[in-house]
Amino acid sequence: MRLWKRASGALKDRNSILAAALARKGPHRNPDMEAAVIWATSHDDSHVDYDNAKRVFQWIKVSPTHLRQFAWALCARMEKTRCWVVALKGLILIHGVFCSKLSAVHKIGRLPFDLSNFNDGHDSAAKTWPFNAFIRKYYAFLDHKSALMCDDLKARIKELKDQQKEATTPLSQDLVRIQKMQGLLDMLMQIKPLNDVMIRVVILEAMECVMIEIYDTYSRICDGIAKVLLKIYSASKAEAMMALKVLQKSTTQGEQLADYFEYCREIRILNWSNCPKVERIPDEDIRELERIINGVSGNEIVVASKAPQHEARAVDEERESKSGLKTIITNDWEVFDEDLVKIDGDEDVDKKGRTIEEDRLALMPLIKFDNVHDQFGNHQELPDLISFL
Repeated sequence: MRLWKRASGALKDRNSILAAALARKGPHRNPDMEAAVIWATSHDDSHVDYDNAKRVFQWIKVSPTHLRQFAWALCARMEKTRCWVVALKGLILIHGVFCSKLSAVHKIGRLPFDLSNFNDGHDSAAKTWPFNAFIRKYYAFLDHKSALMCDDLKARIKELKDQQKEATTPLSQDLVRIQKMQGLLDMLMQIKPLNDVMIRVVILEAMECVMIEIYDTYSRICDGIAKVLLKIYSASKAEAMMALKVLQKSTTQGEQLADYFEYCREIRILNWSNCPKVERIPDEDIRELERIINGVSGNEIVVASKAPQHEARAVDEERESKSGLKTIITNDWEVFDEDLVKIDGDEDVDKKGRTIEEDRLALMPLIKFDNVHDQFGNHQELPDLISFL
């Protein structure tokens, strides 16, 4: 039965290529491009055609016209197919195009085809439902990513115009961008095989692309948070509250990401010798941000600690007991010498040896990927579809 399906799929691919060769060439149609797309999205679930995928990427880099031809060919292929293998290979192909970093790719907007309700038509629903779910979630992520890339391009153009009038970019815009990336990360973590039956070559290829996307997205989130926290002491209260929500969301996502990697390792879809370890944001750093929101910043604490030690105090004394114990009530800060340490007489640091600027940097969340290339076990490079770009 499996041999018959493979032969039937190969025959369908050849018929599609023949039809493309006989089609008329026009501004949106290129028989060579259509043939390459068909081969790259073949019905064979045990093989991924990297050569034709590379040909597609090369053509797209040459001219934006080829991008339109590619979009037309892929859209026609996706709208016609009822095979989950073809649909998944098409999503992997468009994912590789997104990684090409061409400006024309950012103008695509929403994907030109719809797989949100995809159902395989060649097998029973009892067998194909996990593949259908995988494709729908992968499509939802790529469609949302494509729309965000378009919106981000428009926003950056607007920012460049605004920067001619203003010296700096508002902190709120950076926070909104981070929140959008956090939304993408949530969608990425929904893409995973639901059982061991789904372990196929094409599924593994898709998961490698997803893993790299997760690493890239989470790294950009961490970089964005680090830059935001360097400006947090000059932020308004509304911006500080927004930053706190971003930080709390990042903490939650760190825990979810660790569980996601562990799940992928358990069902043996990770080829990495060591699963990435995510370092969670310390609770005391979040409390520090909460203190900033409440109006007690680190700078205020330092200014208060430098108050004169021998200033006259108005003290009310009251005898508490016959033993002679006293309660002293004062409105001034009591400073102890051991609380402050001087560095060359210039800058105050806390007992941990950190300056105020270093305390800000301590808020930065980190992800421990010692070497992303070493994490891929026997793989000497990133997956072919993305590393080529």
